Amino acid sequence: MADILFDEIPSLDLADFTSGDPHRKNKFVQQLGDAYNNIGFVAIKNHYLPDELSATLYSTIKKFYALPDAVKQKYEIPGLAGQRGYIGKGKEHAKGRNTGDLKEFYHVGQEVLDNDPIKKEYPDNVWPAEIPEFKEIALEVYGRLQKTGVQMLRAIALYLNLPEDYFDAKVHHGNSILRPIHYFPIEDPDSVPEDAVRAAEHGDINLITLLMGASADGLQVLRRDGKWIPITALPEQLVVNVGDMLERLTNKKLKSTIHRVVNPPRHLMNTPRYSIPFFMHPRSEMDLTALPSCVDAQHPKLWDDITAGEFLNQRLREIGLKK
Repeated sequence: MADILFDEIPSLDLADFTSGDPHRKNKFVQQLGDAYNNIGFVAIKNHYLPDELSATLYSTIKKFYALPDAVKQKYEIPGLAGQRGYIGKGKEHAKGRNTGDLKEFYHVGQEVLDNDPIKKEYPDNVWPAEIPEFKEIALEVYGRLQKTGVQMLRAIALYLNLPEDYFDAKVHHGNSILRPIHYFPIEDPDSVPEDAVRAAEHGDINLITLLMGASADGLQVLRRDGKWIPITALPEQLVVNVGDMLERLTNKKLKSTIHRVVNPPRHLMNTPRYSIPFFMHPRSEMDLTALPSCVDAQHPKLWDDITAGEFLNQRLREIGLKK
């Protein structure tokens, strides 16, 4: 399997994993591991987010992004390093670049409703008064994607010969983020920097990312042989990819694949694109030291020890959200 070059990302059925049938469950685990060894992305059906909910959130965020910039900027809160609320156009750039991406986005984070002391690490969510339905639908989607992510991490744990619940406590009240993105229309393509793109090539910071279908094409994944292949989440599917934290934990056994969102053809630059990824993070204290089972003479340890919180802060500085 390791030598196969995928022309498209593999599609898997989460119901195989949750079925209670040991054979179906094991097959899912092996297929997921093969895909994450190879291209780092899969498409998943029978997850916990119905298409109607996804569509409702998309229509809600379109209302928010249609508001005047001055109104949206009320929800850009200084001092939060972009971790909650609105983040304005061009504020974020890929690691290693200075040109801002052609996007604006909104961050919804973890709601801690019990006495877990981790609550003090998280700023309160910020909700736009102009779109009163935003809070309810965003939190509903957040919870369903989080539930799906827990199942995916259980399958990953089994693939790594860890206890199935290895990640459960680590992601309970984790620092996960729901990010509705608006790649705004460009009426005059000559008005933006020549190297500006919707999202420059990057790896995600977190353990895994769950992405519901975007409103337009543009997402591409870099294959091992250097070829970019297009990714489209079909209806009823989520695209789920490995992030840098999981790659680090597994000493690159599981691949955090570089991906990007390319600009449309010049004549379509005046059209918007919307996308809603869910970045699944652990609690800040999670140790990302490479698992002993992933380090041997052929695979020496690649990175220094670090916690998830330290790694996140480092990356937020690299992408321009934290000074």
